[in-house]
Order: sequence, then C-alpha cells, then structure tokens
Amino acid sequence: MERLGGIDVLVNNVGRAQPRLGGFLSVTDEQWLNTLTINLLSAVRASRAALPALLASRGSIIMISSVNAFLPDPGVIDYTASKAALTNFSKALSKEVSPQGVRVNSIAPGPVSTDLWMGPGGMADTIAAALGVDPQEAVDQAINSLGGFATGRFTRPAEVANLVLMLSSDRAANITGADFTIDGGLIKTL
Repeated sequence: MERLGGIDVLVNNVGRAQPRLGGFLSVTDEQWLNTLTINLLSAVRASRAALPALLASRGSIIMISSVNAFLPDPGVIDYTASKAALTNFSKALSKEVSPQGVRVNSIAPGPVSTDLWMGPGGMADTIAAALGVDPQEAVDQAINSLGGFATGRFTRPAEVANLVLMLSSDRAANITGADFTIDGGLIKTL
C-alpha cells in the first residue's frame, strides 16, 4: 500500500491438484485440509487482507477456479470440492461487496498448459505413471475421457490472463457475481 498507493485488482490464482488414484478412501484428512487451505483459504485470506483497499479504490476481485467446480471428478475429489467452494465464495462475496463498489467474479478454466498439468511431476506425469503410458498419451486419454475439446487443445495461460484483464477493466464495469468458463469447448452442457 505504501509503495504503490493502493490496490485496484486482486487475482486469486492459486491451485494445486493431486490425482487421487486410490479413490476417496485413500484421501486423508491432512490431504483434504492441505487442498482446502491452498485452493480456498488462500483466496479467503488474500481477499480479507485486500478488501479495505479495494473498497477505497472501487476495485475488482477475480478468483481463478476450475471447471471441476461443476464437473466433479473422483480422481481429484478434494480439488473439485475446494474449487466448488471457491466459486461459491466468489458469488457470495460479490453479493456483499458489489453494492459497495467492488466487483467479484470467477473464471473456470479447463485444463491449461501449465506446470500443474504438463510440468515434471504434474498431472500428466502422475497419470502416465499410473497407466503405464507416456505423458502425452495420458493427456490424450484424459481429454478423450472427458469428451474432447472443440478446439482440440488445452487453454493457454495467456488466454486466461486476457480474460482476467478484461474482467478487471472498465469494459466489464457492470459484471459481478459471474463465473466465466474458458475450456476450449470441454463442457458440453448448458
């Protein structure tokens, strides 16, 4: 605050997913708490800390959630629950602070070509090791199991960033409490 003079935009962009190939019963309480802390409580805490400055600037909060908030996957059961909670938190917070001038929205990306998926030890590596295939085959199988992407590819990080920029700008001055899916056509339902 002292150095920059205020806060105009808060982007809560934290996410960690660990494949739970052993099923629900293999996920410990410690793993549940860790996932909820990273994917939900980090956004709660950052929003709480930034809100006074955002109220002063009439700023914007953007939560980076996931299509898994409404596309439950037992292979990442704790992740899907945490992202559903984050999306719900975003909507609830918007109802409280939007009348005071702070817009709150969420973005629900499908798979994005980041280290979470494609990096060493990421989702592709973990699934590949469990299936006994190479990481690209694991990605292809994951995509096919979900019905494929209309665009034929993962979302690029810059595409999510561009949506964040638009939502945080005056071009979206009357958008609040909304969730935007960016998934290459992965979700096929209304």
